[in-house]
Amino acid sequence: MRFFVVDAFTGNAFSGNPASVVLVDGDFPADGWLQAVAAEFRHAETAFVRPCGERVWDLRWFTPIVEIDLCGHATLATAHVLGGENTFRTRGGVLRARTSSPGWVELDFPADPTEPVEPSAELRAALGGTEVVAAGRGRYDLLVQVASAEQVRELRPDTEVLGRLPYRGVLVTAADGSANGVVSRCFYPAVGTPEDPAAGSAHCTIGGWWFERLGVEELAARQLSARGGALRVARRGDRIRLSGQAVTVMRGELVG
Repeated sequence: MRFFVVDAFTGNAFSGNPASVVLVDGDFPADGWLQAVAAEFRHAETAFVRPCGERVWDLRWFTPIVEIDLCGHATLATAHVLGGENTFRTRGGVLRARTSSPGWVELDFPADPTEPVEPSAELRAALGGTEVVAAGRGRYDLLVQVASAEQVRELRPDTEVLGRLPYRGVLVTAADGSANGVVSRCFYPAVGTPEDPAAGSAHCTIGGWWFERLGVEELAARQLSARGGALRVARRGDRIRLSGQAVTVMRGELVG
């Protein structure tokens, strides 16, 4: 099977969020093998994709320790490898992607609105006393708004504690002071990724949160992880359009 390593949500190699993309011919191999391959790559997600129709694909994502329902950056990486317009059948629903210009990919994802929640004492402690402005729970993740972009950048959370909370991930976000700019960092220790460098599906939640608070329909989003990442987020009814760049940095063949 051929594989690719793609840096997603960046125009520069060795930044953004790396994902492995494995092209599968025929049926998916056993789940244990897929999980072992993902553990070998050790990226936040490894995508396994197989054709099931004309530009229609079955797509699955694995972290180093578990299969997950939805992943943005590995979908963007897969779409970048395949090129053109594609439809993906996934555990998180039907997703669509297209290459919109050289190096850019647009993803069509379901919106993930939040319900307000009261931040727990355990969460506040895990965030090291950083002031929480508000919090909301989406389908998968807990979103935490803090007061400033600098607080997001300087955050040093206790990821062991975050991993014990009943969420796939914890998304810490703030406005950056511009008309439609937001920043975030995204932590997923519960599924084997202490911090995701640039998370796509998280912005299905982050987008809805800030569309309402900033009164806009499109966002310029940046992730303040060590590797960084940037994407455009737009509301389209009950869907979210995520746009980002991608760069292939490696290709090869699985022989195990």
